[in-house]
Amino acid sequence: MNTQTSQQSIAAASAAREPRDLTLALTLSYNGAPFSGFARQPGQLTVQGNLEEALRLLFRRDVETTCAGRTDAGVHALGQVVSFDADDADLGGRSLPSLRRSLNALTHDAVTVREVEPKRPGFSARFDAQAREYHYHLCVDSTAPIFMKDFSWFVPGGLDVSAMEAGARHLLGEHDFKSFCMAASAEGKPTHRNVREISFHPETVMGESILSVKVVGNAFLHSMVRTIVGTLVAVGRGQRDADWVAEVLQARDRRAAGENAPAQGLVFWRVIY
Repeated sequence: MNTQTSQQSIAAASAAREPRDLTLALTLSYNGAPFSGFARQPGQLTVQGNLEEALRLLFRRDVETTCAGRTDAGVHALGQVVSFDADDADLGGRSLPSLRRSLNALTHDAVTVREVEPKRPGFSARFDAQAREYHYHLCVDSTAPIFMKDFSWFVPGGLDVSAMEAGARHLLGEHDFKSFCMAASAEGKPTHRNVREISFHPETVMGESILSVKVVGNAFLHSMVRTIVGTLVAVGRGQRDADWVAEVLQARDRRAAGENAPAQGLVFWRVIY
């Protein structure tokens, strides 16, 4: 490395460490199908990696982002929130609507930056969030969906929604949800979460019958919403009774719960601050 290159690298590293006087929050929507999840991974296409590359091209420096909640491979988002620090030099005279347009031009076609907002310095999309809301879409038609195929789980034969509601009541409030997350991700980590709401909403989307499961909580474990849905679907199919859900919760063992609902039916709907 020659002297000039070395000096440029030192200057870039120094600039990256300088405190920034502006914090921005992006509201993102994305189709999760092309991505290996939200979180950056070497050699993989991820939402965070794609977004940070777009910011690097615009700001000419590395930008570290923080999201409200990581989503798994194949999971979608309507209102994911991402925060990062910037300053006037980064913006280079751009307005926030102009920054949004630039980001949409540079990010993957499956990502849309819906909003760019200024926040108080130090705002964190993750730590300042009070609750997260997810929607899971079940197609309950007698025939397989066409339009919602990539955004729902096809569950033919009908579901007993009253039984699912009774089962869901066991999960409301603060509990240890170790049975409802991937076993490896729970090792040595706290697994208590507070679920505020689980509700069921029949919808018709482009002529197809959808049962939307709304789940709201302070935070969620890895695959927690999908395991909750898979467990409640077993109740709705009559394979288990509603009180079995309480037994699953008490077991604190992932093997006690139902199947993991497919990723494509899940949407990170919004963040509550």
